[in-house]
Amino acid sequence: MADDDTDNRGTSPVGPLHGLLVADFSRVLAGPYATMLLADMGAEVVKVESPQGDDTRTWLPPVRDGVSTYYLAVNRNKRSLALDLKNDDDAALARELAARADIVIENFKPGGLTRFGLDHAGVRAENPGVVYASISGFGTGAGASLPGYDLMVQAISGLMSLTGDPEGQPYRAGISVFDVMTGLHAVIGILAALRHRAQTGRGQHVEVNLLSTALSGLVNHSSAYVAGGTVPYRMGNAHPSLFPYEPLPVSDGELIVIAGNDGQFARLCKVLGLPGLPDDPRFTRNQDRTANREQLRPLLVEALAGRTRQELFRELLAAGVPCAPINTIDEGVAFADELGLAPVVTVGDGDTAVPTVRHPITFSATPAHYRLPPPGLDEHGAELRAWLAEPRD
Repeated sequence: MADDDTDNRGTSPVGPLHGLLVADFSRVLAGPYATMLLADMGAEVVKVESPQGDDTRTWLPPVRDGVSTYYLAVNRNKRSLALDLKNDDDAALARELAARADIVIENFKPGGLTRFGLDHAGVRAENPGVVYASISGFGTGAGASLPGYDLMVQAISGLMSLTGDPEGQPYRAGISVFDVMTGLHAVIGILAALRHRAQTGRGQHVEVNLLSTALSGLVNHSSAYVAGGTVPYRMGNAHPSLFPYEPLPVSDGELIVIAGNDGQFARLCKVLGLPGLPDDPRFTRNQDRTANREQLRPLLVEALAGRTRQELFRELLAAGVPCAPINTIDEGVAFADELGLAPVVTVGDGDTAVPTVRHPITFSATPAHYRLPPPGLDEHGAELRAWLAEPRD
């Protein structure tokens, strides 16, 4: 190993955030997802849990060796320390950890950590350079007392009004989409605050909430209202501004077919043996196709009827037309593997090894590393308590 901690390919074994300590007082999804991403990038993350553990430890099935796969999804590369903040000695250890940390992240209800001296003001008094990140459901004002569940935010933000069949009931997204997006926003905010600290020496308080994340993440739909005065409505799998841009039936199921511009539509028609359609004034431009989708759809469906998903998938992609079969999760993982993306990484050795999904960012010089499997409750408690009892450097 070279003196600068790089190997002969110029890559570092420690990650771009090596040397940073994260005190993680979060639980469930948004916060733990954020801290796992930081840990993958080299930060040392101490996951502080109640004596009962993170709620997701009990969210099962499914399980792997008796452990919730929900918990396993977002907690690799961390060390677990169980503390009862109502116990004075444990609260003092928590404050000591926060005083040593570069980053503190929490998702208690706003104000919930104040009585323990673990709110931003309390931690900053001892650690003025700290980057302190707070995650809430609805902010710290009038919504501070509201519980921050992703499903609530999907409903309140308007997302569910857009999801499902136009004639049916609203549906939630298949994942806790705003928890995940809020975790990503937390990481972005933390990294920006670290940049500011590197320039000024000052830490700051980073705040993110699920509802603000949702309204930002609704992008064209929220813009349709705030900029255009239009309230979007539920369209099933259709797109309000593009056609075709939805599943269409084929002989063995359905295939997502996308014509994002006039050239793609012309190529689609060529593959389907419909060369005259691009010149039909009803379908020449995207706005024409969108306005006349009910006339165009049956023509496309008829041409697709005798073809299979895989046959069309390969042929349309080769012609430059975006399309995709609707896969199950196992098929999605298999396709990523087929593309050489190596989506699954195993963390740990022997009986402790756990298959997990690869970190989504690729670095040319400081790749993500997978050092520790998701920890057992208080697995590292003894060593962390001993370290916190030592004088600070």
